[in-house]
Amino acid sequence: MARTRSFPKSQKKLGGAKTPDGHRKDKVDAVAYLTDKLRNSAAVFLTEYRGLTVHELADLRVALAKQDSEYKVSKNTLARIAAKEAGFDQLIEMLEGPVAIAFTNGDAVLAAKELSEFAKKAPALLIKGALFEGHVFDAAGAKAIAALESRDVMLSKAAGMFITPIQQTANVFAATLNNFGAVLASYKDKLAASGEAA
Repeated sequence: MARTRSFPKSQKKLGGAKTPDGHRKDKVDAVAYLTDKLRNSAAVFLTEYRGLTVHELADLRVALAKQDSEYKVSKNTLARIAAKEAGFDQLIEMLEGPVAIAFTNGDAVLAAKELSEFAKKAPALLIKGALFEGHVFDAAGAKAIAALESRDVMLSKAAGMFITPIQQTANVFAATLNNFGAVLASYKDKLAASGEAA
């Protein structure tokens, strides 16, 4: 009778380390990370990347990094849990298919513009929605963010609005001083002329 060979059982538990309540630690950490990003990012953009090449994904990550944004592919089940924990249930329905999330810490408008410009070059990239200023936007709303003016442009326009009245006031004072100087010069000339006449 032939003996069957038995192999030693692996000591490593399948699925990795577990938390005290029995959940896989890597999944718990991923949900905590996503929840924190959803709560604390200046803006979040959900995209579908089906059809993008590895090279295009790498280019998109580099382009977004220049706008202080991180582009992450995440499991939808974990992202849905994170969206619920962060209090943004409206995002859950957008988490279907191959979704990658852009977490923005910089200017949300510039990140939205970067995504929109990239989508023109690589039409496979679809912008599905956004989380901005505590509000969830659908695809159209997310694209509308890209049409806004950047924070720097808005600040410079606001500064221009404040500076214009100050500049006008300064011009009035300068004109008044110039006129006053002209009056004094004229008066001095008259005094000199009357002194000579005397």
